[in-house]
Amino acid sequence: MLADTGSYAQSVDAAAAGAADAEARGFDGWHAIETQCDPFLSCAVAAERTERIELMTGIAVAFARNPMSVAVQANDLQALSGGRFLLGLGSQIRPHITKRYSMPWGKPAARMREFVLAIRAIWEAWETGGELNFRGEFYKHTLMTPFFDPGPNPHGNPPILLAAVGPLMTRTAGEVADGMLCHHFSTERYVREATIPKLLEGRELAGKHDLDGFQVTAPAMIAVGDTEEELTKAIASVKERLAFYGSTPAYRPPLELHGWGDLQDDLNLLSKRGAWDEMTALISDEVLHEFAAVGTPEEAIDEVLRRYGDTCSRITVPVPEGADPERWRGLFERLRQG
Repeated sequence: MLADTGSYAQSVDAAAAGAADAEARGFDGWHAIETQCDPFLSCAVAAERTERIELMTGIAVAFARNPMSVAVQANDLQALSGGRFLLGLGSQIRPHITKRYSMPWGKPAARMREFVLAIRAIWEAWETGGELNFRGEFYKHTLMTPFFDPGPNPHGNPPILLAAVGPLMTRTAGEVADGMLCHHFSTERYVREATIPKLLEGRELAGKHDLDGFQVTAPAMIAVGDTEEELTKAIASVKERLAFYGSTPAYRPPLELHGWGDLQDDLNLLSKRGAWDEMTALISDEVLHEFAAVGTPEEAIDEVLRRYGDTCSRITVPVPEGADPERWRGLFERLRQG
């Protein structure tokens, strides 16, 4: 299992600095999160400041863009990084796509499937010099003249990983992607009983019968501390995140699986009132421990390995600020060997 990290950077420079720091601390991968700055630009600058670490958009919002623009950016980053780039894509949720990006929404799983297939068709045209002739329900790409054709990428095409929670998008990831990014708002039971079966359904649609060569990134909720004070602070932070994610209707399935569907209703109602403190108070210790690994760093990493070591190939590890880098390098090695 590989150890990844990412950060909610406020600028491209800060994001790239985070990538360089992650490489120095021994991480295997780093991802640029699309919040306050562009993830492709962040990966480009990070590629110039690092040598070893894998770089990923984690995630880039697919439906805010089109397959051609993403194909170009991913191809450029794969070349710039020397083959260290992974294209992580996600759908976001309807309000953001329609109200923030002013882009169309509808049939997100089918649209994402087509988005990925269109990117692959574009890359194939560049690689082979053949005709570009992709025609789908949502996207059509039928023009590629030599002036706009960069030719084959010397490092090959980057892997495509999709973020998913619900069954349709998860199946889509299994069918057309090279890996899946489990949302932080997942539990071990949800991964085993909902995620993996749907991934396998998708793989069957693609003529594959297992997850060999398919990357699955485990959920990344941990709350760690060596003292009661540190652990209390970490738990409070994780409960805030759980309350935020749990208020989103699209993330209801994990709660439903555990019989906590009513919690989603309550959190959603409070979020519309801006009652964030009240939301956090609704996250019980039972809910916390289902979603997060809690304890000392060693205990948390051992619990992550127990939960996901046989089903996942990567994990995004949120290392606490000011943590001992040597101690965490040892924990990363424990993940790799687990």
